[in-house]
Amino acid sequence: MHDNLPDRLVQAGVALLRQEGVEALSLREIARRAGVSHGAPRRYFPTHQRLLGAIAREGYREFDRRISTVAAAGGDPAEQLLQIGRVYVAFAESDRGMFELMFRHDLLRGNEIGLRQDSLALFDVLVRLAERAGAQPARRRAAALWANLQGIAQLHLWGSLELAAGSDDVDGLLRTAIDAHLGRTDSSTERGEVRTGA
Repeated sequence: MHDNLPDRLVQAGVALLRQEGVEALSLREIARRAGVSHGAPRRYFPTHQRLLGAIAREGYREFDRRISTVAAAGGDPAEQLLQIGRVYVAFAESDRGMFELMFRHDLLRGNEIGLRQDSLALFDVLVRLAERAGAQPARRRAAALWANLQGIAQLHLWGSLELAAGSDDVDGLLRTAIDAHLGRTDSSTERGEVRTGA
């Protein structure tokens, strides 16, 4: 009767996350939305973290699909990294709740779903592109770039970029971060551009 219940619970959680955010993800509310008793999820997801991990995995799969499409296109690694940065920020904007859950390791710790490989897929792409660009040490530079991408996406969502910089030039920040981590001169500086706050 409930053969597809685990998937129903995950999809109910995904829908709830997108509508109301991370804080709304209680087992009771997910079960209610899936049309089952509040104890039913425990048969498939013994802990809250395990169900949250299954929900987050849906986000990682979609995120990985978008990133892999860019990575598979080939071309100049710096331009590919810029495209990945744009995808990163666009994903954060379009799926804000999922973006938050995916990086909330305080909520996902001990989920037993095995999200390590899912969460490191993007990092592996960044390392490969850094290596192709000749940036060394590639793993360290990729890690620093990943931190920058996460920071740019979050600060953009919070409105802090415009507040601090006087503009919300996400593309310019992405280019500057990529140039810095690949050991290149900032492309905007090369063009003689100077951005000032309003």
